[in-house]
Amino acid sequence: MRRPEAFIGGWPSDAYWTDRGDAIYFSWNPQGAFYADSLFRVRPGGGRPERVTPAERRALPPRFQGWHADRLAYDSGFGRHVFARGGDLFLYRMGDNATVRLTETRESESYPRFAPGGDRVVYRADPDAGHPVLYALDLDTGARRQLTDLRSGAAPAEDTPGAQAAYLRRQQRRLFDVVRRRARIDSLSRVENEREDAARGYPTPYYTGTRSVGTLQIDPAERFVTFTLADDPGTTPTRLTRYVTESGYAEELRARPKVGSPGTRPALYVQDRALDTTYAVTLTTLPGAYGAPDYARERGEEADSNRALLPFGPYWSPDGRFAVLDVRTRDNKDRWIARLDAATGTVTSLNHQRDEAWIGGPGISWWVDESTTGWMPDGRRFWFQSEESGYSHLYTVDVQTGEVEALTSGAFEVSEPMLSRDGRTWFFLSSEGSPYERHAYRMDADGGARTRLTTMTGRNDFAVAPDERSLSLLYSSSNRPPEVYSLALTRNGRPDGSARRLTESPNAEWLAYPWREPEIIEIPASDGVGVPARIYRPERPNGAAVLFVHGAGYLQNVHRWWSTYFREYMFHHLLAEQGYVVLDLDYRASEGYGRDWRTAVYRHMGGRDLQDYVDASEWVGNELDIPPDRVAIYGGSYGGFITLMALFTEGEHFGGGAALRSVTDWAHYNDAYTRNILNAPADDSLSYARSSPIEFAAGLNDPLLLCHGLVDDNVQPQDIFRLTQRLIELGKTDWELAIYPVESHGFVEPASWTDEYRRILELIERSVGPRRGGDPSEG
Repeated sequence: MRRPEAFIGGWPSDAYWTDRGDAIYFSWNPQGAFYADSLFRVRPGGGRPERVTPAERRALPPRFQGWHADRLAYDSGFGRHVFARGGDLFLYRMGDNATVRLTETRESESYPRFAPGGDRVVYRADPDAGHPVLYALDLDTGARRQLTDLRSGAAPAEDTPGAQAAYLRRQQRRLFDVVRRRARIDSLSRVENEREDAARGYPTPYYTGTRSVGTLQIDPAERFVTFTLADDPGTTPTRLTRYVTESGYAEELRARPKVGSPGTRPALYVQDRALDTTYAVTLTTLPGAYGAPDYARERGEEADSNRALLPFGPYWSPDGRFAVLDVRTRDNKDRWIARLDAATGTVTSLNHQRDEAWIGGPGISWWVDESTTGWMPDGRRFWFQSEESGYSHLYTVDVQTGEVEALTSGAFEVSEPMLSRDGRTWFFLSSEGSPYERHAYRMDADGGARTRLTTMTGRNDFAVAPDERSLSLLYSSSNRPPEVYSLALTRNGRPDGSARRLTESPNAEWLAYPWREPEIIEIPASDGVGVPARIYRPERPNGAAVLFVHGAGYLQNVHRWWSTYFREYMFHHLLAEQGYVVLDLDYRASEGYGRDWRTAVYRHMGGRDLQDYVDASEWVGNELDIPPDRVAIYGGSYGGFITLMALFTEGEHFGGGAALRSVTDWAHYNDAYTRNILNAPADDSLSYARSSPIEFAAGLNDPLLLCHGLVDDNVQPQDIFRLTQRLIELGKTDWELAIYPVESHGFVEPASWTDEYRRILELIERSVGPRRGGDPSEG
């Protein structure tokens, strides 16, 4: 439970290239010698990695993320790259490897891109107060031109006095020459000022009232400005208290609202600078915009005219001819890839995805946010990912004809797609061949045969070099943490030899132990499906088993690469040494197995996912002769939730459990995650009633350990305190609660980790171990 850099040795992360392409950069803290975010570099051909000094770090060329990831950030010949760093703008020149600072202000400047011709840079500035502003910066003269003027409040009203005031005004002007003369001068001045502003090219002010501005941008031709406006939804935040502080005084912390809280409803606007007019975009004409979900139709609700439609984009083609929106509904059951006609504000659906559970999968954000999308080099086809086939694959749509084409297909998933500089080749990560591995592939831009580029068993996260002649790899296996490798490619994009290892992280102490590669098996589930599992088999079985439940729900932990649960991985070795069989399942809802696996918990968490663990308990009984009262279960977050549901509703299959940072009542969790799976509490209360452990606490009859951080702003302490009160009122006795005053959702301090896992081990030993119940004769 020591810090990983102290015990394991620390391992690299986030490997990338810069535009210069001469070295691979990565974060590393070898042997705990540096800060955890220290930056290193190494030549792809080998050599000793060297630490990048802070001064060098500030002067580095921009991070290379692909020539087309943000096409307009490069000029037409890919010779210059404009980028933001630390809130300022910079220009990188490939030819002489020079970085030029463009701005140095207290404003936060972002999203820079070249204007047509490459002589100006358009960017967004966010002042300390007020709305964001778009500017154009002339690269030759340094002159800055304001392109937008969005202002809070209401537009100045015309002076329209009432009858009495109008009479007095007319009288004053009739009687007094000075009043009449000054009124005329004021009127002429206003007209002259408006003419002067127009002559200078100042944008016309647009008043937004009390609404906030989002996604402000301008098209490549600089005619259409688009932005969203949203009212304050009036959500109620939650609060936490930090008790262990430097000042000695308790501190109150604000945190996220609960599921079902009203969210923002952004409306998309277009400002036509040529016609000096602003208008709203209507999204409700999209097919199925009012479509009620199946559970509502079962109640006789055929349509929902109040659905929130959330626009993302627009994504302009590099030549500015076309604009595409990615539109989602707040309930995340519909997604449209739609063409926007900015001149009229109308939208046309190009691809409509509908999922009665929720839209999601690799490359398809299911947090109602932007997904992985982009333009093909022809500027006419737009690419995106979809689970239409049951697995997330690459698609293109012709924005003129609406023709949709699948570029990949099969019982596997693709992620992190990137186009080559000439636009003729895709690079992507894929689970093709085995859901337990990830490999880099290349494929022609129009689809077809796929070529696997990596061969090492495990996970091969990659980044393509700017010259596309090599890959950097972050490679890991089941029993070794990630290391940086380089893989040379031939001119035709095929591997040129084997991957070269560039870092060495684990220390001698950690390597001295024979860390195993867990065997991957399939547990036969009661519905006839094989559930993936990793099994740790002891040399001297003690007749008991421990089932581990990973967190996050949508996460994969049965695989052949280094686990994010590396502490649990090592803990499972300790358990196996003591004779326990350990099983780690990718239960229903886990990542990596397609849409049906992902959505199997819709409207009932603690249903099919928990049944997979019940089936696993029965499997160890049938295959390994381990009775259910000798089976323990434990996990954190979603894993803690499953543990609670197991002991509260299926206690006859388990002998005890440890629930860490557990969701105890889904009505108190966050909105983005929970609404997708259970809908909103006010709309679908049945889903919450049957999915929340607190509703079933009366079923607890086995030993239970509860562990929770007191400053957990994700699964908040209120969750565990409400369950604690429920257990007290029910008269339950065989349970204990351990509170960690300085820990959030993910523990940090080694002392906290040590205390928590000591308690878990003691719970396992006294509940299902050979000496359970305190009888020394057993075992």
